[in-house]
Amino acid sequence: MPSGHVLQQLEGYLDRELDLATSLEIERHLEACPQCRAEFESRKSLVAQVQAEAVYHRAPDTLRKRVRDAAWAEAGASGTGRQDARRWLSLAAAFVLVAGLSSGATYLLSRDTGRGNLEDQVVSSHVRSLLVENRLTDVSSSDEHTVKPWFNRRLDFAPPVDDWTAQGFPLVGGRLDYLSDRPVAALVYRHRQHFINLFVWPSARPNPSPVEQSSRQGYALVHWSDGAMTYWAVSDLNAAELAGFCERLRLKAAKPS
Repeated sequence: MPSGHVLQQLEGYLDRELDLATSLEIERHLEACPQCRAEFESRKSLVAQVQAEAVYHRAPDTLRKRVRDAAWAEAGASGTGRQDARRWLSLAAAFVLVAGLSSGATYLLSRDTGRGNLEDQVVSSHVRSLLVENRLTDVSSSDEHTVKPWFNRRLDFAPPVDDWTAQGFPLVGGRLDYLSDRPVAALVYRHRQHFINLFVWPSARPNPSPVEQSSRQGYALVHWSDGAMTYWAVSDLNAAELAGFCERLRLKAAKPS
């Protein structure tokens, strides 16, 4: 893909609006082209800064009074009378309502953006691991005593690693990945012909969070936190089977050592 075409596509790539094939093509180009990579990092940094520093305000209660007083004053000065003044007040009320709704919507969107963006990251990493050659695992083994030390030498935390072959979910291996602005452990399991990526990293909050299920682009997702680690599982496995697998993980982690 020519550099000029990549630069034209960067905005869509940053907003995750491109199809998977185009996204992968751009990623390969960015890995090989320092100039485009620098431009990408610059734009990515700008987006992050705007999201971090943007401030949204709900329209204040005093705005309605100011607009109302101004409307009555304008009506009196121009002689348009009370009928036009009421029309102005209706517009003012609508403006205040829209301002309030807009700020509320902005709050809800900003609150959900982090969650939605992380879901996109999880799904993209899962799909990439299946499509890119030699990307599924960095260490291939069903032996937890091989996989766990491999992670311990490369991460600043120790992810729990278990083999669930007896339950029909054999451990395939693991790899390093990058989610939520930090390195994470990606444990790979298989159930029949379906692969499961289980992403694990230290929790930012000390309290456990309940299990939540969702779907994205046709993939089932399950995530939870036990207070020590955050877990995200993703697969094209049906949602019930993925949830059952994750429940085994959660109960095992909850048992005292």
